[in-house]
Amino acid sequence: MKFKTFAAFVGPSIFLMLVFIAWPLANVLWQSFHVTSVKFEQSEVEVCTPGFLTSTCTVEVRMQPILDSYGDPVTETKFVGWQSYRNVLEPARFLAGLQDLSWEQVMVIDFWKALRFTLTFTLITLPLVIGVGLLIALAVNNAIQSLRGQIIFVSLLPFIITPVIGALSIRWLFVGDGILTAFLEWLLKADIAMLANPWTLELLMMFYRVWHVAPFAFIILYAGLQTVNHDTLESAVIDGASRFERLRFVTIPHLMPLIIFIALIHLMDSYRVFEEIVGFSSQAHVISLQWLTYDLLTPDDAGNRAISRASASAMLTMIGIVVILIPLLGKTWRDHKGVS
Repeated sequence: MKFKTFAAFVGPSIFLMLVFIAWPLANVLWQSFHVTSVKFEQSEVEVCTPGFLTSTCTVEVRMQPILDSYGDPVTETKFVGWQSYRNVLEPARFLAGLQDLSWEQVMVIDFWKALRFTLTFTLITLPLVIGVGLLIALAVNNAIQSLRGQIIFVSLLPFIITPVIGALSIRWLFVGDGILTAFLEWLLKADIAMLANPWTLELLMMFYRVWHVAPFAFIILYAGLQTVNHDTLESAVIDGASRFERLRFVTIPHLMPLIIFIALIHLMDSYRVFEEIVGFSSQAHVISLQWLTYDLLTPDDAGNRAISRASASAMLTMIGIVVILIPLLGKTWRDHKGVS
């Protein structure tokens, strides 16, 4: 292929990636090392008490923002180095908690609390999503032809539902006197508060993620099952291989590239978990790294936003995604080199 032809195909993609990925990422990295603040100045303000003849006036010195010619506050940007990262990580408190072997002291720090939940959520739901998706794919593949269309349609419904709506639906089943909460209280003869305990809240959030994403894994793996070599399966049957052995030594190795693809997508998506935090209103008990960045960007009562700390949190989140993807990307690269 000629270079001009190659550039004509690749050029627009590279340009869009630079504009919408590389430039915003570089901007976030720059903001994580700088702090932008409003400039203030001292000014004398005359304050008078109510009244006409008895009114008394005093002069007070107040700090007021400096305004430009358009009436907007004047800001200044300072380079703070790694200070924003230190404010997010709080290494002194973290090391003190490790030295005292105090898990509670470490979990008081928002970043480490969010990191603990994010990693737990990601690594527990990953095998469940792949496992449940594979089971559904095998069940549909072995079902009679006339029922496959209906089963596929029903299985894909959880994936079609908007994430926040799905999370709210699961939450409403268990919140307060929800249907399932009332049933469990009747069955166990005890008061149950599923959304008041962090561990039960996390279980519900993980259950929702598996329920929502497993159909995606199912449809990918079901498509892969259609390409399994039937001659190889028949040879395994003739050799006396059981159903489980055929699954382990023939089907799963054939589906392994698709399983790695699903794992890559799920890891990137789950590590940025946010909808569950909003849908289950878990901010008081459980937070994620993505929600922490959002919370830092939310204006406080004075209208200020911690943009520098939010940028540092976003960069740390991105680094975490890269770290957990390295093993899968390495395996993909080794398989590619082996094939070529």
